[in-house]
Amino acid sequence: MKLASLKSGRDGRLVVVSNDLNYYTDAGLIAPTLQAALDDWEHCEPLLRGLFESLEHGSVPRERFHERDAHSPLPRAFQWADGSAYLNHVQLVRQARGATMPETFWTDPLMYQGGSDNFIAPRDSILLADEAWGCDLEGEIAVITDDVPQGTSAQDALSHIKLVMLCNDVSLRNLIPAELAKGFGFLQSKPASAFSPVAVSPNGLGKYWQDGRLCLPLMVDIDGAPFGRANAGVGMVFDFGQLIAHLAKTRTLCAGTIIGSGTVSNLDENQGPGRPIKDGGLGYSCIAEVQMVEKIQNGEVKTPYLKYGQKVRIWAEDEKGHSIFGAIEQKVSMLT
Repeated sequence: MKLASLKSGRDGRLVVVSNDLNYYTDAGLIAPTLQAALDDWEHCEPLLRGLFESLEHGSVPRERFHERDAHSPLPRAFQWADGSAYLNHVQLVRQARGATMPETFWTDPLMYQGGSDNFIAPRDSILLADEAWGCDLEGEIAVITDDVPQGTSAQDALSHIKLVMLCNDVSLRNLIPAELAKGFGFLQSKPASAFSPVAVSPNGLGKYWQDGRLCLPLMVDIDGAPFGRANAGVGMVFDFGQLIAHLAKTRTLCAGTIIGSGTVSNLDENQGPGRPIKDGGLGYSCIAEVQMVEKIQNGEVKTPYLKYGQKVRIWAEDEKGHSIFGAIEQKVSMLT
């Protein structure tokens, strides 16, 4: 099953999207918004799944689906918490600044709570007030849960994952050091994120969803050039069940909670830090990782952060080359 929110008001208009992403049908008679559906998922999910099957058989009214008309599946959410499950990424960042990685990082997930009151639509611009802030993309996988009781185990948490989507967790890298030095976490350095035009149920992903992980390459282009093809199912030390359980340790999670995987990152085939695609590697899912590799290997950073006018594209394909979630396509634009 595939769901999307067409741009309409603050919370969008819920629609069911065909598996090939070509058509949609309105889901308003079931739930006006995705959040409303999640609030009553036990009742709404079978009806939405039936509507999806009817759309696939062409037995309900349908219209052409255009990704540019879609907002992020949840245009705003009660909670957005982002992990850092790909420890190759964490290790590189720490190695580049000469810091060792504590052993607890392998057993206790890193996670921060981001702003969720206003996400960016997947085809809208990243509005940047100052290039000097160091604008970076972060290609990630994200899940949406139903209500998760406090103290839920990692195994049980997997059943609370209702939808899967892609994410661009925009970061302002040059603002991060001063914020972290205060000892109180991210704030200004983490502006609004964007999610894929379509969210997909775990069952709808079939073999690509295994053990709480999306087992597909995350495709990232910058200005039309291949930048990253890291496999999201490889190197994810903490699966989404573990990430959800970590967040739910001390609190109940509200339906519509979004949890991110952190930047998708793979080791190279020789267990090195990874190589650019042009050199035969799988590339990267954020610019900061490229910079860390450059600093480790050559002692200096050469790759700049995003500039005004540059375009980022993030998507995932099945084995036949068909887009699964639609694409996040964003241009960095000046805030006026």
